[in-house]
Amino acid sequence: MIVVVAGVAGSGKTTVGQALARRLGWQFADGDSFHPAANVAKMRAGLPLTDADRQPWLAAMTAWMDDIIASGQSAVLACSALKRRYRDELIGPREQAVMVFLTITQAQDEARLHARKGHFFHEPLMASQFAVLESPDPAEPRVYPVPTTDGPPGQIVTEIIRKLRLQPAS
Repeated sequence: MIVVVAGVAGSGKTTVGQALARRLGWQFADGDSFHPAANVAKMRAGLPLTDADRQPWLAAMTAWMDDIIASGQSAVLACSALKRRYRDELIGPREQAVMVFLTITQAQDEARLHARKGHFFHEPLMASQFAVLESPDPAEPRVYPVPTTDGPPGQIVTEIIRKLRLQPAS
C-alpha cells in the first residue's frame, strides 16, 4: 500500500508523512526529491511551476510508486497534488494507493512558511499554490481530507491511521 500525504507547501505533509512512515515502519519519500533541477531552480527564483514543469515530476513519482507496488512493499509519499488531475494520475490507476490531503487556511499557511528556514519554497510562491489549488471533492475516490489545525503531527498521524484503518508497526 502507498499513502500519499498531500497539501500545499507548509501544510505539514513532509512532517506528517515522515511521522506516519515511522509509525507504520514503512519507507518514506518526499515529492520534492523527484523534481528535476530546472524545477528547483525555478522555485528558488520565486517562479511558480507550470503544468508542463510538473509532468516530469509526476512521471518520476508514479514510476517510483509503481516500483514500490511491484515489489510488494508499502510506503508513504509526501507531495503537493494540488489539482485533481494530479491526484488522479498518482492514485487513480493504483488501487493500492490512497491519499490524505492536509487542509490548511491561507493565513495559517502564511504563518508557517514565514517561520520556515532553509527550504527552496518561499512565501511568495504560497499565493500561487492557493491560486491553482483544487480542493478535494468529497466524491474523489480514495482521497481523504484531514485538517492540519487539529493538533500536533503525532495526533494527525493517529487520525490518519484511524481513518485509513492501518496497523502501526510493533
